[in-house]
Amino acid sequence: MTLQRSLTLSLMAWALGALLIVWGCFVVLGYRTGIHEADELTDGHLASVALLQLAQNPSQIETRGDVASLPGLSSLKSHDYQRSMSVVVWNAGGQVLMRTGEAPELPFSREEGFETLQLGKPPVAWRAFSRWDGPARQKKVTVLLSISERDDLAQDIAEQVAEPAFWLLPVVALALGLAIRRGLRPLYALSRDVDALDIHQRSSLRSDHVQQEFRAVVNSINTLTERYQAAVSRERELASELAHELRTPLASLTLQARALRETTAEGERDSLLLQLERDALRAGQVLSNLLSLARASRTELAEAMQTLDLDAIARAEVAEFGQAALDSGHELALASPGPFVMQGHPVLLGLVLRNLIENALSHTPPGTSVEVQLDPQARWVQVCDKAIHDAGQSEVTLTGTPRHHSLGLGSGHRVVEKIATIHGARFEQAAAPAGFARCYRVVFSSASG
Repeated sequence: MTLQRSLTLSLMAWALGALLIVWGCFVVLGYRTGIHEADELTDGHLASVALLQLAQNPSQIETRGDVASLPGLSSLKSHDYQRSMSVVVWNAGGQVLMRTGEAPELPFSREEGFETLQLGKPPVAWRAFSRWDGPARQKKVTVLLSISERDDLAQDIAEQVAEPAFWLLPVVALALGLAIRRGLRPLYALSRDVDALDIHQRSSLRSDHVQQEFRAVVNSINTLTERYQAAVSRERELASELAHELRTPLASLTLQARALRETTAEGERDSLLLQLERDALRAGQVLSNLLSLARASRTELAEAMQTLDLDAIARAEVAEFGQAALDSGHELALASPGPFVMQGHPVLLGLVLRNLIENALSHTPPGTSVEVQLDPQARWVQVCDKAIHDAGQSEVTLTGTPRHHSLGLGSGHRVVEKIATIHGARFEQAAAPAGFARCYRVVFSSASG
């Protein structure tokens, strides 16, 4: 079972995926920025304390513990960002003038600036800043802070910076989902209208879908519906007419067969057999046209147009009818200046020429000249003859084979008309050139070349 994918869920998945990537990048960036800024903050505190201490002038050597542990000062260290700093003051000879804080003893050094020291047993990392009082170098101050306290501060600041993002993600995801669903509401409405559309009725989609992206879809669906309804209407009309036309020879076949079974006169029997053959041929022509229409419809839907040479197709069809024209006493010819390259369906265009040639041979008496003419420049093909059309006449060829006329309905021409429509062409009776009495022409548009 294949699960149907939802456009809404797909859009939300892609949008949330992109949001999650961006969100993750911002969280990582914010966390690293928080740690970096915390380190900068603690280094700034160390430098500030060192400068304040240099401004004092202690008169005697003094050693103190942690300031927060002094009497009356136990409540001073109550702020989250307050750190326990240690201060050591030396004179120019390296003698300690003052010590305060929890930092272990550290060796005297004439260097100044920031450094990370390993002090105590076991060694513990401390961040230190040292500074002399000036060019005279009479007093040196070193301020120290435990690296673990500094990391705790950095961790706390980084978490405070990144924490809002964790609350922001679900809120943004919810808002984004609601926005996507609201934005796709016109698409849901269009889907409902398409589902409710009955292509068998003369109805179309409503035009109140004002979104520009949907206008082309609505217009295309309406155009397709109109074409389908027009095609179905034409097919129904043609099928009704052909069915009516087929009913006549079938009824006549039944009557002739019954009369043939009952008659005993030899002359009457031959006449009935001749009429029976004519009716059978007439019914065969109707069925042939029905099959041609079905083939045209199937080819239109299932096959793509291809580049072809109409001159080659005409030569093949004329050659195929050569023996039939000779047997019926007709002169069949082809007048073409050369290749006629176009886009189309070779099978259907062969049907066009076959119907026109067969009609011309069937509708004209022996001795008639039938000519297939092509003009690649004007983009038309036509079949001309010298006879006058008489739909009610039937002849027998020199070989004794009865020839039938096409239906008065012109079903063969209806086949030609349908195929011409498929190719964007028009089928018409054209003015006959000199020496001919009648011409049927198919004119192709320049776009089919």
